[in-house]
Amino acid sequence: MENGNSRKWAVAQTLEALGSARIVLSPEERATIEVADFGLADLENQGLQLITYINTNRYCAKELVLLPRQTCPQHRHPPIDGSPGKMETFRCRMGTVWLYVEGEPTLRPMARVPRESELHYTVWHEIELHPGDQYTIAPNTLHWFKAGEEGAVVSEFSSTSRDEWDEFTDPRIRRLP
Repeated sequence: MENGNSRKWAVAQTLEALGSARIVLSPEERATIEVADFGLADLENQGLQLITYINTNRYCAKELVLLPRQTCPQHRHPPIDGSPGKMETFRCRMGTVWLYVEGEPTLRPMARVPRESELHYTVWHEIELHPGDQYTIAPNTLHWFKAGEEGAVVSEFSSTSRDEWDEFTDPRIRRLP
């Protein structure tokens, strides 16, 4: 899919998922949906769609939309300028999300990572989230997540988000174009 067509397709899929989750966006929010392909040009497999409601020097609120079987690559939110890094709580609104964090590896994880990126996924402690479930990720913790067959919508509540400082384990990734 060409980049412009890929973005239009992802935005349409995002709006459909948000509608299924009964999340209403303002016209301004609809116009600012971010489509992150992380510079991998493989949006259907590795990517994320985001709507940022607010991001101040104290807190942040976003909707994260994952397309069916889409993976957000492994990363961490490191300390910056004396802050410990972003702490975030994921609350599943629709679908199934498999979140992987540091800790005891799950013996039979549900998610599979894209074949060409396998070496860059190193944490396998699985947390399965369904609508109404939530999990808080401590600052500077490696994590990644993947949607199930129907895709997923996740509300994120966090300390200040500084996406440009996120550290990804895959050196090919560019968080912001």
